[in-house]
Parts: sequence; C-alpha cells; structure tokens
Amino acid sequence: MTKNDIGLIGLAVMGQNLVLNMARNGFSVSVYNRTGSKTQKFIAGPAAGKAITATYSPEELVASLKRPRKIMIMVKAGWPVDAVIKQLTPFLEPGDLIIDGGNSFFMDTERRSKELEEAGLLFIGTGVSGGEEGALWGPSLMPGGQKEAYELVQPIFEAIAAKVDGEPCVTYIGPRGAGHYVKMVHNGIEYGDIQLIAESYDVLHRGYRMDNPALHDVFSQWNKGLLQSYLIEIAADIFSKKDEETGQYVLDIILDAAGQKGTGKWSSQNALDLGIPATTITEAVFARALSAHKEERIAASQVLEGPGLVTAGDKDTLVPALEDALYASKVISYAQGFSLLRAASKEYGYDLNYGEIARIWRGGCIIRAAFLNDITAAFRAQPDLPNLLMAPFFRDAVVSRQKNWRIVLKVALDLGIPVPAMSASIAYFDGYRSERLPANMIQALRDYFGAHTYERVDKPRGQFFHTEWVASETDITASSYNA
Repeated sequence: MTKNDIGLIGLAVMGQNLVLNMARNGFSVSVYNRTGSKTQKFIAGPAAGKAITATYSPEELVASLKRPRKIMIMVKAGWPVDAVIKQLTPFLEPGDLIIDGGNSFFMDTERRSKELEEAGLLFIGTGVSGGEEGALWGPSLMPGGQKEAYELVQPIFEAIAAKVDGEPCVTYIGPRGAGHYVKMVHNGIEYGDIQLIAESYDVLHRGYRMDNPALHDVFSQWNKGLLQSYLIEIAADIFSKKDEETGQYVLDIILDAAGQKGTGKWSSQNALDLGIPATTITEAVFARALSAHKEERIAASQVLEGPGLVTAGDKDTLVPALEDALYASKVISYAQGFSLLRAASKEYGYDLNYGEIARIWRGGCIIRAAFLNDITAAFRAQPDLPNLLMAPFFRDAVVSRQKNWRIVLKVALDLGIPVPAMSASIAYFDGYRSERLPANMIQALRDYFGAHTYERVDKPRGQFFHTEWVASETDITASSYNA
C-alpha cells in the first residue's frame, strides 16, 4: 500500500482547505475527523478524485503515512489539542512530527514542545493566517519548533504558502513556541488595524454624514496609495454589499457589538508582562469590550450628553487628512508589535528575524499591506533597529503626517466621536519622542507614600535615593511593595 506524505486531523473549513491546497500542490494527504460522517462528506465532495485518503481512527491515520510521519492538527485551541495529541502518541515513533496549526496560546505550545521532545517526538506550533481563502490558495505560515522538524515539512509549507515576488510567505520562526508567539502578535496588530479602520469609518459616516457609496469611493481610492492593504480592500467591498432580504446595506444592519477570540487580549497581557507599551493594540481590545456592553450604552446615551454631532470643516479637506492619520496610526501599531517581538525574542530566547517576519506577512495573511515591503527593507538595512519609528523611512513618513494626524483627532474630539486607538497611537508617538516625561512626578509620589526610591538626573543610572518627605522615626525603604 502506498503511504501518504502528510496527515491532517480536523476537517472544519480551515482543515479542509489546507488539505485541498496540499493535494493541488502535488502532495498525498490522509485525513481524519472525530465525526466520521464529516470525513465521508468531504471525501465524496471537495476531495473526490484527489490524492486524499480517508481514515477513521488515529491508528489508521498513522499507519497510512510515510516515515517519519507528519501529522497536522487543525482543531480548536486549548484542551482539544491536548486530547488529539494524547490519542496520537501511542501510535507514533521517535522522529515523527506533530504540527499544531491552530491559534494556540504560545505558552501551551512551549509546554507541548517540551513534553513531546521528552517522548522523542518532534513538534511544530505554526501560525496560519489568511482565513478560509488563504488556507485554500496560499496562507502566511509561521512555524516554530525544532529546526529539523521544520526541515521535514518545509517542502510542503513552501508549496502551499502564498507567494510574493516568487518568494513563499513562510520561514522558520524559531524554537518551541516562537511560531505561535509571532502569530499572536500578528493578530494583535490585526486588532489595531481593524479598530483604526472602524474609527476612520465612524468619523466620516457619523461625523460627516457620508453614505456607503461615498465611503466605498474613499476606501477604494485609499487602497490605491500608501494604505493599500487587504483590510482596506475588503472594507471598500463591505460598503457596497446590500442585504437581499431588506435591500439595505449589510453594514447598516450589523449590530455594533464586536466579538473576539482572545489573541488580541493575549498580546496585550503579554505586553504588560514584558513592559512593552502596546497601547494601540490594547485600546483596540478594550474598544471591542466596550462595544459588547450594548444595552448599557443605549441607556447611557439617554442621559450622558456630548458636544453634538455638528460637522466642523470641509469633508473634502478631512478625507486626505484622515488618510494621513490612519497611515501614521497604522505605523504605530506595527511599531508596537515589532517592539513586542523584540522583547519576547530576548525574554524567551527565540532569536527572531524581524525582516523575515515582515516579509512573510506581505502575502496570504490578514494584515498584508503594501508598506510591509518598507518594514522588510527597514529591518534588512538595520537588523538591530530598536523601534520602527527610528527607521528613516518611517520617521519621515510619520513626522510629515503629524499635522493632519492632529487635525483629525481635534475634529473627532470636537464631534464627540471616540477614536481610542488613533488617540493612543499619537500619544505613544508623543511619548516616545519626548526626552523628558512626567515620570519624575510618578516616582516622587511613589517615594512619598511608599518609600520606593528614585534615580536622579545628576547621578549615574542604577543608583537609588530616598527623600524624607515628612518627619519620620524610621529609615525603612520599600523592597517588595511595588505599587
């Protein structure tokens, strides 16, 4: 019996499309799903006539594969991944490879990598970005694990990945949980991108009464310039779609309560752990959380008065200003994301290549955008770049747009339209460019109420001092209490 190249477990849409992608690129695939009827339906439908083999147990799946076996898991993150691994391992041999292609939390991937390595098995945790269409026609792939594990699956991954300028949008990310960490940050940047687009839409629609056809024209025009990206492109499409039942624009009948699956929240939580100010991403997470309190907001709208939506200025002047503000804010979101990657690379020993990460995000993934070419170039020119804002291209791009950026924020403030992600972006820019911040007052207050000590501008860094702000009978300073 001829053995297949790779196996895949989990035949939801993403799993099915990855299998079809592999088969289209010349690889033979064995599939298994916990519900056998779904396997049968897939084999009889989209997989018919292709080099795809149905199996109906983990043991049968493993037996159908070439050695060393390569098995990709596409199931819901969390305990289902552990359950599938537990089912598989009794039938595997040292050197076999398990690949988790779901949106797993990177620390779970760290744990699984260690456990499976101790059992003699190879393990890859890979981010897969691009949604259902990307899975079928070419995703961006972010695999982390042992280098030899990646080499086993590299020909398959390079074949199925999206291509930009002939280069596959996949690279070896780093050890253990590195791949899922990078995917987590990708999703955090995606949260920021989406929120910034939503805020721009809100200013134009609610503040300037622009209807959907006019918004379609604006976003379509933006997509021809520096803002060219997948998300701007599909936003333009969204403005044109009408509901078949009511004839209304679909966007206008969608409830304003946003959902989330957790990866943006993970990015924010980890940023706090590592001390990285990922404020645009975090405000995007909080904006979704606030949107979910729909009934509470309805009640508040009846009693909390704002300035009133009276448009200020010419919308034809505002549109190019908003284009600049959106671009500058997007740069900040990416700058924060790459700062988080840099901190994690040091903290977790990932040895990340930021230029390569930017390169594989140019195609296939949700945040693919024209300016990722510029990010790739920036890190190739200066691999140790401390912050994207310090690259000459992005420094000039943001500084030259700050006048329009501030105009847009003033307009939003005057109209009472919330722009939390855009506001956080410019606050980060102003904070990062400030030689002196009011943190001296923070340290003085902390030292006053808790004797936490402080450093001095006229003494070397690393020396700490305490002031007796009021008469005290002790000279105790804080060591563990750290408010």
